[in-house]
Amino acid sequence: MKRKLFVLFVFLMGISLSVFGHNGFNPERWQAEMEQYIVSKAGLTPFEASRFFPVYREWKEKERVYFDRLRFYRHINSNDPHACTEAIQQRDEIDLNIKKLQQLYHKKFLKMLPATKVYRIIRAEDEFHRQSFRKFIFQGGDR
Repeated sequence: MKRKLFVLFVFLMGISLSVFGHNGFNPERWQAEMEQYIVSKAGLTPFEASRFFPVYREWKEKERVYFDRLRFYRHINSNDPHACTEAIQQRDEIDLNIKKLQQLYHKKFLKMLPATKVYRIIRAEDEFHRQSFRKFIFQGGDR
């Protein structure tokens, strides 16, 4: 769990650097590429994709709220034990909430698609994020 959160966090940091460091990042293009990658890797039919992606986007919007809250805790006074304790507890709570949200949406996906396709979707998303992060690092962040 922590590894996936770390990979996602590093990826989101890369996206942030791309957005603020370069004007070449296009979130709509990135999302379309990711969705196309997921469709091809998971073998989704057009009908399955039309049912899946609205629910997937809803999940990601809710998840983004938690990641925004995590960003707040990067700016605490690391010399203040009380602030550090609070940040640790809040980060742990946010991590648990992210995982609960993920579990909830995985259950929703399993109701609309076969488990084999849901698993391929999860793997495809992870692969796409890793590949995007590598491209960002090795191509100077022009994504």
